[in-house]
Amino acid sequence: MHNHSHSRTQENISTRFIAGILLNLVFVAVEFTYGISEDSLSLLADAWHNLGDVAGLFISLIAIKMAEKKPTEIYTYGYSKATILASLVNCILLFFAIGSMAYDAYNRLGTEHFAAGNTISWVAGIGILINSLTALLFLKNDELNSKAAYLHMAADAGVSLAVLLGGLIITFFHWYWVDSALGVLICVVIFVGIWKLFKSSIRLSFDGVPEGIDIAEVSEQIKRIKGVIEVNHLHIWALSTTRNAMTAHLVLKRDLDHGQINAIKEEVRTEVEHHNQVHHCTLETEFQ
Repeated sequence: MHNHSHSRTQENISTRFIAGILLNLVFVAVEFTYGISEDSLSLLADAWHNLGDVAGLFISLIAIKMAEKKPTEIYTYGYSKATILASLVNCILLFFAIGSMAYDAYNRLGTEHFAAGNTISWVAGIGILINSLTALLFLKNDELNSKAAYLHMAADAGVSLAVLLGGLIITFFHWYWVDSALGVLICVVIFVGIWKLFKSSIRLSFDGVPEGIDIAEVSEQIKRIKGVIEVNHLHIWALSTTRNAMTAHLVLKRDLDHGQINAIKEEVRTEVEHHNQVHHCTLETEFQ
């Protein structure tokens, strides 16, 4: 029943990623077309930004499909860690993208160039709609790649709003430097939005304790279980962006029988799965 529910959840996530990819590909084409025709740095920068997000969504979709594959004799944990690697690759791609965009924006910041403010505004308005719809697809989903997609799309909607306002400023005040300034602003927004995600991805890639889990508190939770004296060699790491694994060495009271020992182990597994999303728990015991 649990596997069936997990499969349906993964299928639902995949459908959302596909919808997000298609929606944003259409908008990227529109932005590139008008960004080139109007020589607008803000539209071109935002187009590259959105294209990077499309690539990120595609990478995440591939990773989710890989995570569904069954374990093999070589990859005994399966391929679910691909979701972590996809999140990391997505961040790195965006870092390269904003570096390039920031360089172009900086070089043009001191120059004046004509940009059609009204065209910038209505294209950005479409961007607000598309990005908001895409962000809503991933709302209320704790899977790391879905959270990444939500953050990217929500930030994109905010950036599109800034570009729309910039277009209005250019239209009414003829401050053409605003177009280049918005290019710099887009880079800053992207960087701030992905920095935390990048750190989380690095942490999980190095088998660090997943965020939100206090290993000392987990140890105390286990020691509160009747019959447990001490917990040693406690390790918790991520199998994927939604599933964690744990190993621990339990020191138990010597007078426990076989049934009581199994009951304690089952209680430990139930406790850590409920509070820490641990889906694979290996326990060793000794007695004192």
